[in-house]
Amino acid sequence: MKIAFTTSDRVHINAHFGWARQIDVYEVSDEGYSFVETLNFEGDLKEDGNEDKITPKLEAIGDCTIIYVVAIGGSAAARLIKKGVTPIKARSEEEEIAEILTKLVQTLKGNPPPWLRKALKQKNTTFEDVVENEATV
Repeated sequence: MKIAFTTSDRVHINAHFGWARQIDVYEVSDEGYSFVETLNFEGDLKEDGNEDKITPKLEAIGDCTIIYVVAIGGSAAARLIKKGVTPIKARSEEEEIAEILTKLVQTLKGNPPPWLRKALKQKNTTFEDVVENEATV
């Protein structure tokens, strides 16, 4: 699964979702994790109430299962959830990306909590699964 982090230094989860100029994306499994890419965003990102600024971010991280943020607005969080991306607030701006990734790998090796199993199931559903489920209803 892909996990995204809003960051200004590529070490800590220290950026507000709407204001983030960088989002780092990692691939995570029970075997470990690897860096995929840094997504970069330009423009006036600090303007509150400008919902257009988050649209490119929503599209860019649409294939992620989770995004870790230091803060996020309610409408942005709702739009992420609607796309099947679970936003999670970091405990502080000092929380390190590597620490979260290591914990996620350990969690996936064991018994993931219900919210994570649900998030994983949503991302692993294919178009064929949806069609099949609709046919049985």
